[in-house]
Amino acid sequence: MTSLGSRFDLKRFPETRNSSLVAWDAADEYALDHLAEVQPPGWRWLILNDSFGALSVALAEREPTSISDSVLAIQAARRNLGANGVRMAAVQFVPSTEPVAGEFDVVLIKVPKTLAFLEDQLHQLRPHLTPATVIVGAGMVKHIHTSTLQLFQQILGQTTTSLAKKKARLIHTTLDPSLAVGNSPGPARYVTPSGLVAVNHANVFSQTKLDLGTRLLLEHLPQISDRSTVVDLGCGNGLLGTAAAANFAGGSVVFTDSSFQALASAEATWKANRRHDARPSFLATNTLDGVPEGSVNLVLNNPPFHDIHVTGDETAWRMFTESHRVLRPGGELLVVGNRHLGYHIKLQRIFKNCETVAANAKFVVLAATRDT
Repeated sequence: MTSLGSRFDLKRFPETRNSSLVAWDAADEYALDHLAEVQPPGWRWLILNDSFGALSVALAEREPTSISDSVLAIQAARRNLGANGVRMAAVQFVPSTEPVAGEFDVVLIKVPKTLAFLEDQLHQLRPHLTPATVIVGAGMVKHIHTSTLQLFQQILGQTTTSLAKKKARLIHTTLDPSLAVGNSPGPARYVTPSGLVAVNHANVFSQTKLDLGTRLLLEHLPQISDRSTVVDLGCGNGLLGTAAAANFAGGSVVFTDSSFQALASAEATWKANRRHDARPSFLATNTLDGVPEGSVNLVLNNPPFHDIHVTGDETAWRMFTESHRVLRPGGELLVVGNRHLGYHIKLQRIFKNCETVAANAKFVVLAATRDT
């Protein structure tokens, strides 16, 4: 990526087999070009939702704070800082679930995928702004809708947009201190048919209702031996691991996800339900990094088939391969997915076995066992 008069070598993380996917987009370039001349000494910079570190690397001389909901995005940014010879301390990385202090002079917001998350972020951001703060949103044209602009207008203040450039667009907003905006809607809660309470923060899949895939898997949880170790892989709101914990005693449940908001949701879901005595742990990680090999009896998984705005099966492949690594001999991976995704083929290739546990018109639950 060439920007601000410099050339930066950037890679996605985890690395992808798709050579057409790069670690930045035209919206990153557009925003950086627009802000090239904004560099008064001593100004505080804030970046939100930097996908792979393109913005953090290019703006490292401004010593920005970078807020992200993805541990993978933070890992990517740190790798790209190192690859470009930038000192790590130049950028302060903050998980989306942790607060920041003080006011900022420049805020660059990469528009996130979901409106609920954008709404929550703008509410959290507002106390850190002044009418003099330079506020710039950036995204591809196809991801910026009227509803997107309405949130900026309603929560922050007067909002305009730029002309499109390379199918990207900028959003310009000025804080209006007189707006009565109220508070962020906060975590959503609902109750499943079996009586479990689900708590979902803003950036978690299926925020206000139980998704049909998880529902099917919940209906077909296996018998679990006492003192087992169960992993809820890509846990989202943690319903699968929390439900499984009611079926055994004296063991542990490990919730893993790349999203900090997902792990906060899983922890809140766990605390809201008292039908378990297993020991929980919550791990922000790339798939199952940090989980020892051969240490797990059961992995529960409803894998995503998209990475930000990119649809594909690489995340599922990593999840299945890593599940095979962490399972004990005889341990089982239980997966739910859309029928058309063909997960049975991947599981058969990795585990050398695959059994259909349940199916309906749209979803299928599959089981694969580690033999050795």
